Amino acid sequence: MRANIPADLARRSYVGGHPPLKTDVQKWQGILHKQGWGAPHWPVEYGGMGWDPIRLHIYMEELYNADGLDYGWQGLNMVAPVIIAFGSAAQKQRFLPRMLSGDDFWCQGFSEPNAGSDLANLRTRAELDGDEWVINGQKIWTSDARESNWGFFLVRTDPNVKPQKGISFLLAPMDTPGITIRPIESIEGGMGLNEVFLENVRVPRDNLVGEAGMGWTYAKYLLEKERTASAFLYFNKRELAKAKEIASRETIDGISLLEAPEFARKVARVEADLNALEWSVLRILYGERTVQNNDAVVSALKIGGSEMQQRVTALQLDALGARALREYHGTGPEVMAGNANWPAHIPGVAARYLFSRASTIYGGTREVQKNIIAKLAFGL
Repeated sequence: MRANIPADLARRSYVGGHPPLKTDVQKWQGILHKQGWGAPHWPVEYGGMGWDPIRLHIYMEELYNADGLDYGWQGLNMVAPVIIAFGSAAQKQRFLPRMLSGDDFWCQGFSEPNAGSDLANLRTRAELDGDEWVINGQKIWTSDARESNWGFFLVRTDPNVKPQKGISFLLAPMDTPGITIRPIESIEGGMGLNEVFLENVRVPRDNLVGEAGMGWTYAKYLLEKERTASAFLYFNKRELAKAKEIASRETIDGISLLEAPEFARKVARVEADLNALEWSVLRILYGERTVQNNDAVVSALKIGGSEMQQRVTALQLDALGARALREYHGTGPEVMAGNANWPAHIPGVAARYLFSRASTIYGGTREVQKNIIAKLAFGL
């Protein structure tokens, strides 16, 4: 990976703080695909490597160590496993190769203004009209909607049954008439989040994945397949390494912050908890049997991983002090190379810290995750 990643792409990935450039994502995906690593977790018959969870874990660690991009999750890691497991032969033939090559970008249309963590209450509906589904509703916090060719949506197709039973899984091109995308500026200045409005959006009947009314089951399958991803382990390990690098370069009274006892204790506390989180993930990857419900395990990893994102980015901010307050735009020379007054380890720190405030909200809020654990693991 280190030998093949373009230097400018690796630098932009290292800085982070905002969603990566689509051109960078597609370039990197093309490099991985040429190596046969476009989606190593996919079955071999669909272009993957069929790697077991531990081998994939090692691969992901090396990808982050090389400052490679771990992006396009909505396609490669979310909708693809659903299509592989439940999609038609035509859907597999049509969509999977273009995901592998990086030609298609996907976004996820699950959350709604009144149905975020509680997806069973979603209101976006789809009605069958001849050979087309007609979709009406609104989605929110849709990452990369403006850059995506396709979206996968949970929609209500039967309002007369139990909420979870009336949801279906539909695919829609994002340039379909009736789809309106409105960007949402996030706290760090990024524009990756969006509202998506669907007004009489017509898609072919064949864009339904699997069976009507099974969308809830498919969504749970999707989350179950990626249950350790909610720990954000690779991000957290890389960002802790950055925090230590920053602390080794920043000094107070001529002493490296990393050698200052109080800051060293802060680092040690975070590092110990991150090691514990890593072992928890490895136990799941190895297939260790637990007495807890799998959904409770997912929630526990989500809480630990999202809180860790906030802690490692806060360490970086603490190490920089007031110098973290400078705002950077784009990828100019100071961002890419730094200078004597603003070294290369400063850009992106404040942006990462600010965006991580949302980590305990997106993907299911911390409070909802605790309720799930209380109910499923402890019977409360």
